[in-house]
Amino acid sequence: MSAAAPLISGTDFITIATRDFEAASEFYGDVLGLERSKRWGNMPAGEFETGNLTIAIMQSDAFGLEFQPNNHPLEFHVEDFQAAHDELESRGVKFDGDVLDSGVCWQAFFQDPDGNRLAIHHRYAPRVPPAAQG
Repeated sequence: MSAAAPLISGTDFITIATRDFEAASEFYGDVLGLERSKRWGNMPAGEFETGNLTIAIMQSDAFGLEFQPNNHPLEFHVEDFQAAHDELESRGVKFDGDVLDSGVCWQAFFQDPDGNRLAIHHRYAPRVPPAAQG
């Protein structure tokens, strides 16, 4: 590795814990509509595609890990916020509270069957380049 090359060049996937892989697989694949891309052999784990990040769902106990839900949301980008919100509600997703309008984006929070925090997110304000932020 050269001194100029970055040590880390990207993110391969993020892992979400579950107590029940089959129920989580149904939620992420059928309710959220994410593409199932890989099952981890006979292990209760698999990968789902979001377009820019792979999500690996792993049944914690099968890997010798204690299950702990993530309480900070994984934010899913949506192009049409209201349409996505309405469609997810029609599929049984229960949103937590009102839509958050931060002044640059809309967010709506919900949980998967294991209590992992998730959200849909749409940025409506133009991005400001770092150099222009002052």
